[in-house]
Amino acid sequence: MIKEPKYKICRRLGPGVYEKCQTQKFTLSEQKRKDTKKTRRKQVSDYGKQLLEKQKVRFTYGLRERQMVKYVKNSMAQKETTVYDKLFEVIESRLDNVVFRMGLAETRAKARQIVTHGHIVVNGKKLNIPSFSVSIGDVVGIRKQSIEKPLFAGLEEKLKGSNIPNWLSFDIKKKEGKIAGLPKAGVGESFDLRAVFEYYSR
Repeated sequence: MIKEPKYKICRRLGPGVYEKCQTQKFTLSEQKRKDTKKTRRKQVSDYGKQLLEKQKVRFTYGLRERQMVKYVKNSMAQKETTVYDKLFEVIESRLDNVVFRMGLAETRAKARQIVTHGHIVVNGKKLNIPSFSVSIGDVVGIRKQSIEKPLFAGLEEKLKGSNIPNWLSFDIKKKEGKIAGLPKAGVGESFDLRAVFEYYSR
């Protein structure tokens, strides 16, 4: 299967989709491209906007369509909170995303690879399922046998500049973090969850 280049996806969906597009180099190249290619943008229908927002979420978190449908349906079936908060909570609570949010990987794709290769433990047990959903109180850390691997070299220096969300905590000495709360929608995401639900409600 031929994969579409990430830069091309970012031009269509926005730089928030992939971390490699959130750089000055990409911003400058896009500005230069727009200056040399001034074309009139096509009008996008409501359906088109909803599709774009759905694709933003999928590509941002690396979800397959089947996973996305499952998360949306489960969020609509619960009555504990708003469907938007629930969906955001579910996708942010994925183990690969938590590893990324803690600063153990530069991208979600790399975090997914780290989990798949068995470098992560949850409550002391090795887990290699990126879609595993963590809960409040869970402790996520690096497996002892993996701490000295080149993959985690210079981790302390990297974590100095990381921006860990307030629903997570991380102990650099123990190389582990704790789920301290629930992620809330509306804080920094680059997509519209309302449009996502409108897309799947058609």
